[in-house]
Amino acid sequence: MLLAEAAEAAKKFEPFDMIMVVVTILLVVALVRLVSQSVKNKFAIAFTSVSLIVFVLADVAMIKTSWL
Repeated sequence: MLLAEAAEAAKKFEPFDMIMVVVTILLVVALVRLVSQSVKNKFAIAFTSVSLIVFVLADVAMIKTSWL
């Protein structure tokens, strides 16, 4: 019984999920670096913020549908 549940859980996990999480972490690092600069590039900060919001929403949807 436990083996069947473990096999079913393994089917839900895809390598692309980890890539999405890594890119989200990369966007967080980029946003922190952009905000901490003395000369602020407002376009880059806005673009990174929107990208981060999109990726966080995608990660939440991915976790709710496939991981849980």
